[in-house]
Amino acid sequence: MVTHLYDPIDARYLDGADTRAERDRTFQICSDCRICVKFCPSFKDLFKMIDERDDGAHDVRFLTEEQHKVVVDECYQCKLCYVACPYTPEQGQEWVIDFPRLMLRSLAIQAEKKEVQRGARLLARTDLQGKVATALSPFVNRTTDVRPVRFLMEKATGISRTRLLPEYARERFSKWFNNRTSSDADPAASKRVALFPTCLVEYQDPEIGKAAVQVCERNGIACDLPVGQVCCGMPWLDAGDVGKFREHAEQNVAALLPAVEAGRDIVVPQPTCAYVLKNEVPDFLGTDDARRVAEHTFDVAEYLMARHREEPLDLTFDGKIYASITWHAACHYRAQQIGPKSKDLMALTGARVAMVERCSAIDGTWGLRAENVEMAKKIAKPLMENIEKADTELVAGDCHLANTAIREATGKVPSHPVQVLARAYGIGPE
Repeated sequence: MVTHLYDPIDARYLDGADTRAERDRTFQICSDCRICVKFCPSFKDLFKMIDERDDGAHDVRFLTEEQHKVVVDECYQCKLCYVACPYTPEQGQEWVIDFPRLMLRSLAIQAEKKEVQRGARLLARTDLQGKVATALSPFVNRTTDVRPVRFLMEKATGISRTRLLPEYARERFSKWFNNRTSSDADPAASKRVALFPTCLVEYQDPEIGKAAVQVCERNGIACDLPVGQVCCGMPWLDAGDVGKFREHAEQNVAALLPAVEAGRDIVVPQPTCAYVLKNEVPDFLGTDDARRVAEHTFDVAEYLMARHREEPLDLTFDGKIYASITWHAACHYRAQQIGPKSKDLMALTGARVAMVERCSAIDGTWGLRAENVEMAKKIAKPLMENIEKADTELVAGDCHLANTAIREATGKVPSHPVQVLARAYGIGPE
């Protein structure tokens, strides 16, 4: 029986035959529509495989399991097809499609069959890696540029030896936050928020988190850092491990819920993690607590611009002002469907901000894995060409992994939008 089943809590979620039937139904509708052919290799190769059957029927049921696996493996969960799709569940019509969720479900079944690479599970342990790597950051950062080390890393984890990797910080964001003096935060602030810093900020670029705190405090918003937070869990979904994702989701809901109950919103400085808290966590847990956390979760620029509408932010800028900025609107930023809030935030400084809506094809570790590098660079080529020819003072982007890919391809070092505001205030390093 064909089903519209995307619910990870349903007992049939890991039923292979049911999932195959759902893929057949979805692939048929997608083939008839084809609005998403521009987005990623999954659709291009799906339609190519259908069109290569020279019988004029365009019936997708002839596709083999191996051909289905190609479509699943090439989906890197950018979510943009969901944004563009006219048949999503909320449209309230008969043809209900959620392609990214169907691919996650299919990947989970592959993981059950041990068909997901072992390296994906190793890379999903971001907190363990981060704690070890930051403790040994000078050594780790040096050795990741050594060819024999990168060769062994590629064999062990699948991460390509040719890709630039984010460096690890000497001091974790949480250590910096907890070591601040009491005068750094105003206990009488009119607003308080809880930070969900994410792995990339906690272990690799704490300067983004520092800028978020400093900008908030400049505008009378005190920041808390709830204890007990862990990785958002998206790497476990990339590895097809629904159980591990739920463990992380439950820990984060338990850590963040008290802040929500105290009337605080949750501010997130990385788009993937904000998307996960808003969308994946409530659906995979199915609890009222998870939904409450999701309802109070905001991207940092989304939160600041909402605050600006209620009570204007401080627009006294005594620091570094950029006349022109090229802003990369990352996939998971756009998938939140919040509008270009980071662009609006930077424009408050007086900058002329040009937006580039192109995919970096990183999406977690997908674009870093050796088997995907050639395809990822081809997908990201339009983005990199736009960045290279941009005649602006600065490149900015919200996603640290995408920013690293931009640095690798163009040599330009992007800044996070909240860092742009911090520098304009004169409270952040250039």
